[in-house]
Amino acid sequence: MIREDEGYFFGLGAFETIAVEYGKPVWADRHLRRLAEALTFLGIDRTGGEINDALEAALEDPRLQQGRYALKLTISEQNILTAIRPNPYDRQTAESGFVTAFSSVRRNETSPLVCHKTLNYGDCILEKRRAAAQGIDEPVFLNTRGEITEGAVSNVFFVREGSIITPPVSCGLLPGIAREVLMERCEIREEFLRPEDAAACEEMFLTNSLMGVVPVRRLGSRTFSGTETGMRLARELVELKNGAFGASSGDAVAGSSGGSAEAPSVDAR
Repeated sequence: MIREDEGYFFGLGAFETIAVEYGKPVWADRHLRRLAEALTFLGIDRTGGEINDALEAALEDPRLQQGRYALKLTISEQNILTAIRPNPYDRQTAESGFVTAFSSVRRNETSPLVCHKTLNYGDCILEKRRAAAQGIDEPVFLNTRGEITEGAVSNVFFVREGSIITPPVSCGLLPGIAREVLMERCEIREEFLRPEDAAACEEMFLTNSLMGVVPVRRLGSRTFSGTETGMRLARELVELKNGAFGASSGDAVAGSSGGSAEAPSVDAR
């Protein structure tokens, strides 16, 4: 039963969506660390032990042993909830590539909520649904200054003259776990980007925890000339994920305190 608290009434809660591959959670320690940071930001007092207990209990679900799933962990002042659904991205997603387009909704880069994974997710859900109805795989947001920020459920990257670039967090975006991993392992430059800058790039790709890396074929009217970098990183991230399985880590959240109808994969970064 969901208790009526500020998470229920006002969206003051946080969540993480963890990829689970045949019973093994991927990068759970990173997800739990980010969850702890969001709870601290929201002033929600939860111990690492109770969060870990909820995650471990959810991982005992026998369905998770049989395939590729998404495990969602949601925390508010009076609630700890878990939910399981199949991973909507299959192995062919990267090969087919995505069609994207700019959303008419703007990200508010001045809001402290945009860089935390909170229950204030309405823009993403509604824009994802609207885009899907138009045959678009992922909407891409600009901020109030007209700079590219992120997708509804993804972080965005571009390749220009062989260099990989991505918007900085200060543009108003949620720093995703897959983004974090790539930026640790690859030479990637953060840069303020406008639509005209994207038009000058050879490649674009998206990342999130469930899809990994997915090349983009088109952004609005711009068809990109290649997908080589995105495809290479997609393969590398799969290999890395296969070597990075791990259950929840108590150290990731230990001592942390004080701190809907669903469109396909609306919460996966």
